Amino acid sequence: MLITLGILLVLALLVIFWGIGAYNRLVDLRNQFRNAFAQIDVQLKRRYDLIPNLVETAKAYMKHERETLEAVIAARTRAVESNAQAVANPGDAGAVGQMAAAEGLLGATLGRLFALSEAYPDLKADQTMMQLSEELASTDNRIAFSRQAYNDNVMQFNTAIQQFPVSVIAGMFSFQPATLLQATESAQERQPVKVVF
Repeated sequence: MLITLGILLVLALLVIFWGIGAYNRLVDLRNQFRNAFAQIDVQLKRRYDLIPNLVETAKAYMKHERETLEAVIAARTRAVESNAQAVANPGDAGAVGQMAAAEGLLGATLGRLFALSEAYPDLKADQTMMQLSEELASTDNRIAFSRQAYNDNVMQFNTAIQQFPVSVIAGMFSFQPATLLQATESAQERQPVKVVF
């Protein structure tokens, strides 16, 4: 009787320690994907800081393109606001989705700005514009790498909370799946490029 009670006590302690370990692993994985999201936020803030300088530089040359310049600033403002909401809770799928949509719109308006700048040779040759464009391209590359790291961490977290028996601990402590960042291209942009000679 005493031996059976001892075995049951040891088994209960093993289950408790396993539960504590599983919970701590989930917390660690959640913190890793939140940290990865924070790295995206750092790069996005850098991007947001570059955009007003880019617009001011372009404004001196593109006096007749006011609508495009205003669209870039408006898209930047929307992106900053949606990013702030997503940063407050990177596990909120709606906030992360709105951030991705706002970033897609910002990218599209910046693309329009750069396309229009091609028609202004003096702007294209301006050293400040060239430097800002290079910094923006470098920042966009960093954002892409940060998004990939975030998605890798989200995948690990989501896999952990869905695997049995850890899913029991995840359910007990309300661990919710995190949202992967998706590509912001439209279905039309994903079509293969048609080359005609």
